[in-house]
Amino acid sequence: MKATKFALTAIASCLFAAGAVSAATPNDAATLSRIRSTAMESDWAYERLADLTDLVGPRLSGSAGYAAAVEQVADAMRKLGAKVTLQPVKVPHWVRGAETAELVDYAGRPAGITQKIVLTALGGSGATPAQGLTAPVLVVRSFDELKAKAAQVKGAIVLLDVPFDQELADRGHAGAAYGPGAGFRYAGPKMAAEMGAAAALVRSVGGATYRIPHTGATGLTEGKRIPAAAITTEDVLLLDRLLKRGPVKMHLTLTPQTLPDADSYNVIADWPGSDKADEVVIVSGHLDSWDLGTGAHDDGTGVAGAMGVIDTLRKLDLHPRRTIRVIAWANEENGTRGGKAYFDANKNLLDKHFAAIESDSGGGRPFGLIGSVTAPMVKYFAPLREALSPIGASVFERRDIAGAADTGPLERAGVPVFEPLVDSSFYFNYHHTAADTLDKVNTLELKRHVAVLTSLTWFLANMEQPIGRVGKFDSED
Repeated sequence: MKATKFALTAIASCLFAAGAVSAATPNDAATLSRIRSTAMESDWAYERLADLTDLVGPRLSGSAGYAAAVEQVADAMRKLGAKVTLQPVKVPHWVRGAETAELVDYAGRPAGITQKIVLTALGGSGATPAQGLTAPVLVVRSFDELKAKAAQVKGAIVLLDVPFDQELADRGHAGAAYGPGAGFRYAGPKMAAEMGAAAALVRSVGGATYRIPHTGATGLTEGKRIPAAAITTEDVLLLDRLLKRGPVKMHLTLTPQTLPDADSYNVIADWPGSDKADEVVIVSGHLDSWDLGTGAHDDGTGVAGAMGVIDTLRKLDLHPRRTIRVIAWANEENGTRGGKAYFDANKNLLDKHFAAIESDSGGGRPFGLIGSVTAPMVKYFAPLREALSPIGASVFERRDIAGAADTGPLERAGVPVFEPLVDSSFYFNYHHTAADTLDKVNTLELKRHVAVLTSLTWFLANMEQPIGRVGKFDSED
């Protein structure tokens, strides 16, 4: 018997050395290395990103572009052999119209001269009369100043001026640079509307000063919508200079429409697990984009990267213990209804959600990952960090709250959430603008992105250690 046992052991060793059998454990160094290398050698995700941006283009919720993207992504995932489900979601349907502005009166204006202002309507904006409106411009730089100037707000075009701190973004804190302006963009128009403003303008939230406006969502609600737009940094600075000379009047025309909510879908693609198939690891990005550009960085790279996880594993014929679930979320940009719909449908199955990954910070170089795990869990990710070290992506940044948008409801209920840790110093140059196009995406960084996402997803889907739950919290901040 001993001789037979030793013979079988020798045969198994030879087969393992030849690659004919699986590695000893799913998360061993050899398997993780193969995943990383395969992802780094593939253009599949970039090709899917090109399909999405070049063939479909803009994908605002409720649009024909979004509907086409759903079919395109679902078809690509079916071809990989994934089990695809289209989860119904009711989404906002806001349509951009005409958007023009000019300065028609200011101190020192030569006779017959007006000056064009470059702007773009914000999501949820109300409309001016068809012929536009003319009103004085009032600049404020904080919510407190807006409240203090309540008497001047009524009937004025209120400009909310909060600069984007590019120096902060350049030093690895792009989220902190974005937050103040984004908060003003969302809440400022609503507050101005409640105070009787004729319209609201917001300084574009972004770092590039190429006279390109950056759109985004507002908190304006039905029955209280006023015209609201983002204007370029250069035009804000012009207004600041002219207002030092005296009062300024602007003629503004915005004609967007808010249509009834539309039928839409989350695209869900499952790569089934083996002995723990009832447990799920989500890897995701949002499929919608704003309507100005083609959403290459926001969030085409996130969707293509998540799709690339299954493509990489298929090429290696790797099947995880837990089910890997790729989700292309609907309506992140102006409502996050896709994430909310998924949570509502799965709130009684949260104990089966081992972890969720969301990629929504653009396609810059990944340095590693962010994870909302407890401090004692960090050491268990050492093999993953070592596997990602050859591509310079070994950083693990632990946070109490990752704070991603679509996975937010899951995280608030206790599901650990992960994100790629990427260089986003240039991300807000293109974010929510007409310049967010495929040519801005670096193919090497997208390969790294897929390598990080696939390695992380595989690692989570095969972990032996219970990862635990993050602390539940109620805030959406």
